[in-house]
Amino acid sequence: MKSKSLKTWWLAARPKTLWASISPVIIGTAMAYGDGKVHWPSAILAAFSAVFIQIGTNYANDYFDFLKGADREERLGPTRVTQAGLVTLQAIKWATIIVFTLAFLTGLYLIYRGGWPILLIGVFSILFGILYTGGPFPLGYYGLGDIFVLIFFGVVAVGGTYYVQALSINQYVIISGLAPGLFSTGILTVNNLRDIQLDKIAGKKTLAVRFGETFARLEYIFSVSIACLIPVWLFYKVPDQPFVLLASLVLFFALPSMKIVLAKKPGKILNQVLADTGRLLLLYSVIFAIGWNL
Repeated sequence: MKSKSLKTWWLAARPKTLWASISPVIIGTAMAYGDGKVHWPSAILAAFSAVFIQIGTNYANDYFDFLKGADREERLGPTRVTQAGLVTLQAIKWATIIVFTLAFLTGLYLIYRGGWPILLIGVFSILFGILYTGGPFPLGYYGLGDIFVLIFFGVVAVGGTYYVQALSINQYVIISGLAPGLFSTGILTVNNLRDIQLDKIAGKKTLAVRFGETFARLEYIFSVSIACLIPVWLFYKVPDQPFVLLASLVLFFALPSMKIVLAKKPGKILNQVLADTGRLLLLYSVIFAIGWNL
C-alpha cells in the first residue's frame, strides 16, 4: 500500500519535467566552477531546493486546476492525481504545503550564505509557484505562465545558483540562464498546445488559446532554437570558451520534436515531445557544463 502511495505522489510530481529545475543548477554550478568559485554544499542544497519548488508548484497546479475545472476526464496529458481520484483535495493541499516548506528549510543555509537576494528568490519562487494556477489572478490562466517560466526556470535559477556560490554575478551568467528558461518555456508551450481545446472550455487563456495553434507551434520552435544559439553569443563575447559551442549541437537532436510539433495535430503524441524536450534540456545543460570547463 505504501509503495502504491509513493508511486502516486511521484506521478503527481510530474518527473519527466523535473529536469527543468535541475538543469539550471548544473549550468550555474558549472560556471561557478569555471570561475574557481564553486561551493559544493550550496550547489547541492540549491538543487534540492529547486526540485522541491518545482514539485510544490506541480502539486499546487494539480490542486487548483481541479478546483477551477481545468482538469477533466478527457484530459490528454499525464494523469492528474486529484482529477483521477487517486488522492483527496485535502491531501494534495497538505502535500503542497509540506513540499514548499521543505524547499524553504532546504534554502535556509542558502539564505544565510547569500543574504537577502537569495531570500527574495526563494520567497518569490514559492509565491509564484502558488500563483501560477492559484489566487484571484492565476498567471497560467492569463497567458503569463511563459514569462514566469522563462524568468524563474532560467535567469533566476542559473543566476541564483551562481550567486550563492560566487557571491557575485555577471552578464554571462544571466545570458546563459536564458537557455534553460527557453527550453522550459518550450515544455510549457507543448503542454499548452496539447491542451488547447480543453483549456478553451475551462476558460484558461494560455498563449496557445489566445493566439492559436500556429503561434504555439512557432513559439516552441523559437524557444528551443534560440536556447541552442545562446552558446554562439557566449563564444562571441568570450572567445576563450570555444567548447561551449558544443551545446548548440543539441539543436540537431531537437529536430524530430520540432517536426512533430509542426506536423501533428494537438493530442497525446505531444506528451512524448514534452518528455523529449525535458531530456534535451538535460543534455544541453550537461554538454554546456563540460564545454564551459574544457
